[in-house]
Amino acid sequence: MKREDLGDLMAFLAVCEARSFTRAAARLGTSQSALSHTVKRLEERMDLRLLTRTTRNVMPTPAGEQLAATLRPALDGIEAQLAALNEMRDRPAGLVRINASHHAATEILWPKLSPLLAAHPDVQIEIVVEQRLTDIVEDRFDAGVRLGESVEKDMIAVRIGPDLRMLAVAAPDYFAQAGRPATPQELTQHNCINLRLQTLGGIYAWEFEQDGRPLNVRVSGQVTSSDVEIIIRACLDGRGIACLPDYHLREHIAAGRLEPVLEAFSPAFPGYHLYYPSRRQASPVFALVLEALRHRG
Repeated sequence: MKREDLGDLMAFLAVCEARSFTRAAARLGTSQSALSHTVKRLEERMDLRLLTRTTRNVMPTPAGEQLAATLRPALDGIEAQLAALNEMRDRPAGLVRINASHHAATEILWPKLSPLLAAHPDVQIEIVVEQRLTDIVEDRFDAGVRLGESVEKDMIAVRIGPDLRMLAVAAPDYFAQAGRPATPQELTQHNCINLRLQTLGGIYAWEFEQDGRPLNVRVSGQVTSSDVEIIIRACLDGRGIACLPDYHLREHIAAGRLEPVLEAFSPAFPGYHLYYPSRRQASPVFALVLEALRHRG
């Protein structure tokens, strides 16, 4: 096998697994046209059609499926051997890819990983920021970050942040005009600002706890947005009551711009966790990252 064949095979496998030239090109750090040319060159050299291309997606042919099934274990074995060789180095080295939301990346990951990078110049970190729920195995991430209650059962989860709360808040002027709800059920009588979930597209049902039991309330109002900053702006302008994670609201509450209500009905829930496949063998560099991120509160 020629040396360039290995690169072409890896490019084909990336497209095959991503089912998209665009996503595969982003993952490999190349252009869509260059990746398409590479796969076409491989198909011409092998005299086989490996991928079926449509306007909506890319699917492997039977020959492509067979080739991909052969390549993945082989490349995994190469990666494992390279990781084993890295263990022989005097200094930890290697790349760790993590998928996280914007808030988790900026407020949890970076403050803890920046000192680690300064202390270990051969360690590399890639943080991919997304709001959607990502399949970290399919997308070849080493780990992801989610709230503790959202981590799948077949994953190992390590707490990296404190507990969180969802808080209902409004501007003092709003409460002065409309009154303060005494129970979650009274929210249906108020102008509320809804959050459209970016992950699933639905409207978030406000979550409370009453007499030790979960209580979800569907609210309505003039404003709905998938952007937290818009919701906070609307809340500050007196457009109604909003319900958001407390970390978005602390500064405004401390300054008196927003006031919380129904706090007795708003229990804490598990905060951010780093999760990764249970079958994953932790390399020295991944173990180093994991220890740096571990919550010690």
